[in-house]
Amino acid sequence: MQPAERGARTLVMGILNVTPDSFSDGGLYAEVDAAIARGLQLAHDGADLVDVGGESTRPGAARVTPDVERDRVVPVIRALTAAGVATSIDTMNASTARAAVEAGASVVNDVSGGLTDDAMAATVADLAVDFVAMHWRAHSPAMDALDAYEDVVAEVGAELDARVDALVAAGVAEQRIVLDPGLGFAKVTDSNWPLLANLDAWARGRRVLVGASRKRFLGAAIARDGVDAADPTAREHATTAVTALAAAAGAWGVRVHDARAAVDALHVVSAWENARRPEGWAP
Repeated sequence: MQPAERGARTLVMGILNVTPDSFSDGGLYAEVDAAIARGLQLAHDGADLVDVGGESTRPGAARVTPDVERDRVVPVIRALTAAGVATSIDTMNASTARAAVEAGASVVNDVSGGLTDDAMAATVADLAVDFVAMHWRAHSPAMDALDAYEDVVAEVGAELDARVDALVAAGVAEQRIVLDPGLGFAKVTDSNWPLLANLDAWARGRRVLVGASRKRFLGAAIARDGVDAADPTAREHATTAVTALAAAAGAWGVRVHDARAAVDALHVVSAWENARRPEGWAP
């Protein structure tokens, strides 16, 4: 697996949902000024990229039109870019991807891996930016019913291979593709863990983005008396644990709500790895 390219540690992608209905922070940053302030805070807390999204992809979420999506995200990206903050655009729509990159975004993050909009691959190829292709089987209202795998690692790996082949055939440079296993997307609880525990098996040496932040499967793992695991914010410590484990496994990036916690975890991983004895050393 290729390591992070921005410095010695795993990249931190800070989540900025400019939506009224995202599962964890819906409505908090729906206004442009609030969204800009949050993006600046994420950058201050150490996010390498602020991932701006204008359409919720939580379970059961309804689609919004590309016009609405662009109206939500483009002013925020433009303002953050002017402030020197690096951004990515979280979108399934090629027209939004193009508008966002023209406003300053440097990465396109598509949860459908280019399957929703037939124009996405050619658009990304033309824009010559990095493209995060997530494993995806259906839009939010239908995705939970598709959590059916005989071997989730092998099947997700094969489906991502197919996306890479299609993207490259459409002109996207293979070195610009980052893979995301789609945690929580057509994977309700137990299907997520094998993908995290076996990153190399499905990544095939490619860069990997891990987006576990505050998701349902973490709530299921930490559920116990006295813990409201149904509250997404109660899953923050579990998210930080996944951040550390993903970084130790060589993930290129982690997509998180709490950038400061992620950066702290990555510094701990770095200190741990730097303290390892040289190979072959013996007392």
